[in-house]
Amino acid sequence: MKTILVTGGCGFIGSNFIRHYYDRHPDCRILNLDLLTYAANPDNIPERIRANAERYEFWYGNVCNPDLVNSLVARADIVVHFAAESHVARSLYDNRVFFETDVLGTHAVANAVVKHADRVELFVHISTSEVYGTAETQPMTEEHPLNPMSPYAAAKAGADRLVYSYIETYRIPATIIRPFNQYGPNQHLEKVVPRFITSALRGRPLELHGGGSARRDWLYVEDLCERLDRAISRPEQVIGQVFNFGSGEVCSVLDIAGLVLDHLGKPNTLRTSIEDRPGQVDLHVSSTDKAARVLGIKPGRPFKQGLVETIDWYVENEQWWKRIEWMSHPNTSSRW
Repeated sequence: MKTILVTGGCGFIGSNFIRHYYDRHPDCRILNLDLLTYAANPDNIPERIRANAERYEFWYGNVCNPDLVNSLVARADIVVHFAAESHVARSLYDNRVFFETDVLGTHAVANAVVKHADRVELFVHISTSEVYGTAETQPMTEEHPLNPMSPYAAAKAGADRLVYSYIETYRIPATIIRPFNQYGPNQHLEKVVPRFITSALRGRPLELHGGGSARRDWLYVEDLCERLDRAISRPEQVIGQVFNFGSGEVCSVLDIAGLVLDHLGKPNTLRTSIEDRPGQVDLHVSSTDKAARVLGIKPGRPFKQGLVETIDWYVENEQWWKRIEWMSHPNTSSRW
């Protein structure tokens, strides 16, 4: 039985990945390390998984704790590193924890992989498209310059390059994945798609930074999990490589607000333009060529289909999001 260590497995992407991998690979054991910060929710892991002690273990702890990380990596065949502080807006006013978690946490994981290189078959580092900054060329390939425009993006770029340096220096069996903007079930309300959905359900304004002109590449979270699964199953093709995981489909924040309001039968007058936030990325659009060529990855859900599925999930899971509704903005004094 293979053992896979997932860091940050109670967060949005991590929990979706655990559900996906658990169901697709009945011969695997999953170790989930999570600090349970505000953005994590242990209930994101279904009871049917939590109750199976043979195949699932939860470990409460900080990814920056080298002893704990080392003890878990020592048991793992595969390491998938999601754990990170991930909200751009929060990094604008309190960014120390971003560099601690995103850089030093990655340092702890990478060092443990070096130490247990005889055991670990693959280390999947989850980076982000934010490391690129605004698109200089379209679509954005893996060779696009790294121009992080926020403290969060800078921290993730540091972690990204740290893992790359370990690939080159220590020859660790690692791959770097740069997902573009994800959305889907169980996403924290501070993110734009669930914030728009829940605001519309409450009849509250949908606040558009800079009028909502920013355009992003949107990837449904289950499609991301499918691609990660495929990458894990092909270690010989991904080790030492960087991959963009995006859809290649662009939609502006303004248009997303309109689609949400239209699906819920709410008036477009709920769209409200507010001051743009610092470090805003104007455009992201992923090249999907390398992922398609090397991994045979096919286009995922069309954005409108995925958005409707996401809206319907939040409509049907009101109790889930109402418990965290008070955290839909980064803090009480700033609505960036």
